[in-house]
Order: sequence, then C-alpha cells, then structure tokens
Amino acid sequence: MKTLNDFNFENKKALIRVDFNVPLNAEFEVTDATRIISAKPTIIKILEDGGSCILMSHLGRPKGVQDEFSLGHIANVVAEIIGVEVNFVSNCVGVDAEEAASKLEPGQILLLENLRFHDEEKKGDRDFAEQLSKLGDIYVNDAFGTAHRAHASTTIVAQFFNDNKCFGSLLAKEIESITKVMETGEKPVLAVLGGAKVSSKITIIENILDKVDHLIVGGGMTFTFVKAQGGQIGDSICEDDKMELALEIMKQAKAKNVQIHLPVDVLAADAFSKDAQTQIVDVNHIPEGWQGLDCGPKSKVIFDKVVNECKTILWNGPLGVFEMERFAGGTIALGDSIAEATKNGAFSLVGGGDSVAAVKQFGFQDKVSYVSTGGGAMLESLEGKTLPGVAAILE
Repeated sequence: MKTLNDFNFENKKALIRVDFNVPLNAEFEVTDATRIISAKPTIIKILEDGGSCILMSHLGRPKGVQDEFSLGHIANVVAEIIGVEVNFVSNCVGVDAEEAASKLEPGQILLLENLRFHDEEKKGDRDFAEQLSKLGDIYVNDAFGTAHRAHASTTIVAQFFNDNKCFGSLLAKEIESITKVMETGEKPVLAVLGGAKVSSKITIIENILDKVDHLIVGGGMTFTFVKAQGGQIGDSICEDDKMELALEIMKQAKAKNVQIHLPVDVLAADAFSKDAQTQIVDVNHIPEGWQGLDCGPKSKVIFDKVVNECKTILWNGPLGVFEMERFAGGTIALGDSIAEATKNGAFSLVGGGDSVAAVKQFGFQDKVSYVSTGGGAMLESLEGKTLPGVAAILE
C-alpha cells in the first residue's frame, strides 16, 4: 500500500483528490470544517517536502455550473486552516486550470473549481480524467468519503500515473482502521450496530459475523429481532418482512459462536415526540400504544460489561432516537463505555453518519481511537466490498 511516506515531493506537483464537500449556510460560510481539517496532514507533508498542492473536490450536487456550489466560497477557510495562501482557479480542466497549475511554485496551493460542474466527473469519463492528470506529477487520493464511487477524479485519473500514485494520510488511516476491525484486531472483537432498519445493515451483519465475537444490536432494529422471537413490541418500529432474516442471523451467529446482545429493557413512549409520556418496560412486553425509543437502564449495564471485555470495537449506529434529548441516554452511555474501553487500551472505530453525528454531538471524538469521515464508503467497506478509489491506487 503506497502512502505519502513512499514519496519525496520536492519540486513535484501533487494532484490531490480531497473531500471538501462541506456544509455551507445561506451566507456561504462553512458550518463544519472537519473534512478540511482532516486533509491538513497530507497537504502539510507535501509542502514541507518542498512540493506544491493542487486540490480537487466536489461540493454538493450541482446541475451544471451553479455559483452556490463554487469551491471559491471555501478557499479562504482552506487557507486559514492550512496556514498557507490558497490560489483559486474557476475551472478544474482546460487552459485556465493548466496555466494556473504550471505557474505553481513549491510551497504553494491551488484549489480547482468544483469537479461536478462537469458531468464527465460522475460518469467516470476517461478524457476528462486525462485532462485532470495533466495538472500534476503525483496523484494522491485522500478522499475516503468518495472512494466508493468510480468517478473520474477518484478512480479513473489514477490510470495516468503508473507508479506515481498513493494514498493520503487520511485515506491510509481509514483503510488501516477498517483492516484492524475486520482482519487484524485483537480479540475479543465487538460490533455495535444500531439505527432504524435491519434491511440497511443486512450485508454488514452477514459479512462481519465471521470476524466478530460479540454483536450488540440496538436502535429500531432491535424490535424486528424481538418480535421475530415472539416478543410484544407495542407500536415500536418493525420490519415484519425481515423477521425470518433476523432469526436466520441469530442462527448463523450461534453456529459461528458469536454472542448477540439485544436490549433487555427500553425507555418506551406513548408518541414519537420529545413531549411524550415515558416508562421503562421489559423489551418483550411493550404495551399497545407505546413504542421503544431508547434502551433502558438494565441494557446499559449489560452493554457496558460487554464493551469493556472487548479489545477491538466497531460502532455503527445509535441505540435510540438520540436527536431527542430524552432518548439520547442509551447512545451517550454506550459512548461512555467505549471511551472507557479505549482509555484502557481497546481500539475503537466509529463510522456511519448517525453514529458520527452522535459522537460529535456528545463530545466523544477525542475519546475513541478513530472517527471515520466517510458514510457510504465506510458501509461498503464493512460489507466486504473493494472500493474503486482504493483499488485504483493498489493496481
């Protein structure tokens, strides 16, 4: 696996695929700069070697050229975070881009305009990728968030660099973290899967049953498993058509000696509302008219024990409706347990949109080993798929 450390970038122009698809407010101000901060180590290493950086990214889902999606809006924030002036060019291919790239001196940064202003980017167009490739000497992919898409800038462009291509430090770290959970992690290995639906996690569950020793199932998925085993779930969310599958998963887990842990009690509410009446009930005896919106106190104790027995932990999905403060307790307790296990030497990886949001919301980012930056890419990795953006560097 070629990384930045395999190259000296002195007097070289690095064409870097970053993921600067950051949220902007109505005034086009960046409201969360995490993705820009994540790219900083790669950019700094290249500049310190005496190279220059040409940054390419998409932003949003523009239809053609739309000013609201211009990367020009974020150039000043990139400069602020990196601590180096950023030149911006209003196209990513063609005469202007080539001229701006050719004038770039060592130690300088050039930010290209939004790749998705060109339809060819998403189509994985070879000619478009070749035009991009003319801008740099070494191709660096540091965009894990888009590594699962075979777009021109994430995958096809790598064909034009032979051996002069590598992973940036962010993408390398993502690959290492997932490999640790899926292949090389110290046992016992635990996966915590939460969220609303079994259907969205089936392929992950099927793929990780061979790799884990414990599986905690939480969130809305719980009730499909509980009902399948004959429990009364009241008005809780349930995928009736996935009950057979839930039983099959439990059967497979038993055969593979994987212990599945479901909540034993829940915080139930008489409406899906922050103002609902609540009560703590046994997970198998939720009254009619009530729905489980978080795991209960007994479940938190059981989960804490499991988490702290494990040496490698994957967390994907919340244990309750954490967006409502009253139903965030289970997710927060899990975060505390994982933070404690990490402090005691376990390796913990958090990935997937909702769990990453929860980790940020409740201040756990610095208390776990690694927080993944890519939702879809992370899920496809856990499903056992080879990501096109990763394969393109390895070829």
